[in-house]
Amino acid sequence: MPDPTNESLSGKQPPTWQPQLTQDGSFTFFSETFGEAFHSSQGAKTEAFQKFAAATQLAEQARKPSLRLLDVCYGLGYNTAAALETIWQINPHCQVEVYGLELDPTVPLGAIAPPLLETWSPPLQTILQSLATSQQAQTPSLNAQLLLGDARQTLQQVRAIAFQADAIFFDPFSPRRCPQLWTVEFFQGVADCLASTGRLATYSRAASVRSALQLAGLQIGSIPLKHSESSHEWSQGTVAGFEPQSDALSPMEQEHLQTRAAVPYRDPSLSDSMEEILERHRQEQGRSLLESTSSWRRRWGIH
Repeated sequence: MPDPTNESLSGKQPPTWQPQLTQDGSFTFFSETFGEAFHSSQGAKTEAFQKFAAATQLAEQARKPSLRLLDVCYGLGYNTAAALETIWQINPHCQVEVYGLELDPTVPLGAIAPPLLETWSPPLQTILQSLATSQQAQTPSLNAQLLLGDARQTLQQVRAIAFQADAIFFDPFSPRRCPQLWTVEFFQGVADCLASTGRLATYSRAASVRSALQLAGLQIGSIPLKHSESSHEWSQGTVAGFEPQSDALSPMEQEHLQTRAAVPYRDPSLSDSMEEILERHRQEQGRSLLESTSSWRRRWGIH
């Protein structure tokens, strides 16, 4: 999950990333800038496989002779690595093309230091090292590029070549911390890079995110929980595509989209600051006649 603007890097020393162990034995980093970790504490690799590789049905898609992937917020590279491992376990000859978008080059560089890199197989280690150091990786079955900079601008390079992804991994920091990459306008650009039968996956289940995806012309579904959880844990995230999604939203989730929480973030010029986007969102929510989110929570017993 990269920082979406150059603001946090300007005039500062490059950060020294300290690995943090997660429950599945893999590692993540914590961003002081955003006050969030890059992955779930329950397992960084587990999250990459469940919420991204599995949610975009890569095991099923791997039977194809070739696949295209777009990794929005490449970060430590776990989502790309999990995808490649999933695909090549099924079909070692599948030709894969990958574009990753990342602002901060110190994050993938930090991720190739021991012990983080050792959690992946030797071929994937080589790929992650190459992407981190030279922003590209090529093998007989892979052509991967890492585009550095504000994702709102680097996405335009991907759109310009009419890239059509079979799977998009959408993994910025949370909407309240990083609204720049959760706007209707940015999702519209991302949707332009999604193949007609492709799937986008994100860990976010926020109503504002889901409504923005719908306004970008996509149909949405839920990533179901693996185990029964408390009432405030109703989904692992969201999937989206141009076709109807197999895991439809529950009635509770559908009603969530009729509350003020579903007011989306907007960035008409794709250049506004975090503060401008948050203030615009606050004002739009204040004018909204939709049901309050607190009322919805009470009705469904969500604490």
